[in-house]
Amino acid sequence: MNEDILSFVWRFQYFNTANLRTDSNQRLSVMRTGYKNVNAGPDFSEAGIIIDDVNWHGSIEIHVRSSDWFLHTHEKDQAYEGVILHVVWENDKPVIRRDGTLIPTLTLKGLVKQSVLERYAALQDVKEGIPCKEMFHEVMGIHKFDMLDKVLLERLERKGKEVMQLLENNQNDWEKTAYQWLGKHFGFKLNDHAFLRLMEITPWKVIQKHRGNSAQIEALLFGMAGLIPDDSDEIYVRQLKKEFQFLSKKYNLTGQRMHAHEWKYAKLRPAGFPTVRLAQLAKLLSKEGSMFLKLTSPGSIADLQEIFHGMQSEYWTEHYIFCKKSKNKVPAMGKDASALLVINAVVPLLVAFSKHRQQPELLDKAIYWLSQVPAENNRITREWETLEMRVKTAADSQALIEWYNNYCTFHLCLNCTVGAALVRSS
Repeated sequence: MNEDILSFVWRFQYFNTANLRTDSNQRLSVMRTGYKNVNAGPDFSEAGIIIDDVNWHGSIEIHVRSSDWFLHTHEKDQAYEGVILHVVWENDKPVIRRDGTLIPTLTLKGLVKQSVLERYAALQDVKEGIPCKEMFHEVMGIHKFDMLDKVLLERLERKGKEVMQLLENNQNDWEKTAYQWLGKHFGFKLNDHAFLRLMEITPWKVIQKHRGNSAQIEALLFGMAGLIPDDSDEIYVRQLKKEFQFLSKKYNLTGQRMHAHEWKYAKLRPAGFPTVRLAQLAKLLSKEGSMFLKLTSPGSIADLQEIFHGMQSEYWTEHYIFCKKSKNKVPAMGKDASALLVINAVVPLLVAFSKHRQQPELLDKAIYWLSQVPAENNRITREWETLEMRVKTAADSQALIEWYNNYCTFHLCLNCTVGAALVRSS
């Protein structure tokens, strides 16, 4: 037994309400269960009940045991003085207000249908994967699609907040924020942290001054990343090193460089090595025009993805790492990688801008872009496919990933429209 199921039972009144009485044998009628509180304070606010013909309006507090009131030190919190009913599974200790009056208590043990508890327990007992996978087919499609819409918006909201935090750190400079946010996602998860750190120590203003010169931007990025070899005789490496020494001294960047060990290569295909990604990023940053407008103004998804398809510099078409020529030509960024940049970098940037400018049409545009990008293919999306959930576009896959990571993984079945429907149906 836990407070989650008790809150669910109270909220939807899934217990025997006929001839309801408090533990002090007072007649009890529930007129309004109240609003679930997601912040500090009692569990439900603005509830309405009738006790022995007296109307009460206030808060409802939920506990497994009434003594949990004191375990959570509610007796010291003025916010709990407005509690009009204490709903518990077991009443093992009376709770008194500061004025000496007893808070009415309703004990649910013995009132809740056993089938509700058994169905909830069955969901909680699944150790891995999607808890309701054996019962998923029992739920109507409308509940599933409602949940898809809900989690997609939650994911966009959460990622948008990350951009907004970065924007705040950058004193509302959208160009600098776009630079750092996009640069971070050139790390493709494994190197996200390293790429973001590189963007932070390589000033955006310096990059701007060298637009149109990809060789200088490459020197800045590879130099600040700590990846330029010290002992190579290759012409490209010598030129890169010389250029970086000049630029780092000019802009007083000496001493801020990263170390080569900060970059990860394990489990990456050569085309995804950070060296190749840095060369591709340098090519993108060398293009003239506003970086922020490049990412947020395209009218079509094809135009947007085309931004990332430019070929890296000549050296990096023949090398995956420094000083070791590859047997085959190194490809430009592929469709899958550019799609991930749209999903993880561009769309959240547009969502944040939509919120910042209070322009909901930009949020619609972000969702539309997701609907035009093919779905991601990973362990999570494949598991949903076994349950016959559609995974056709990035909007689908992003929603299903959020659903799995933030609901299924934590067994928050009662906060899920599908899980709640299953428990109710019992």
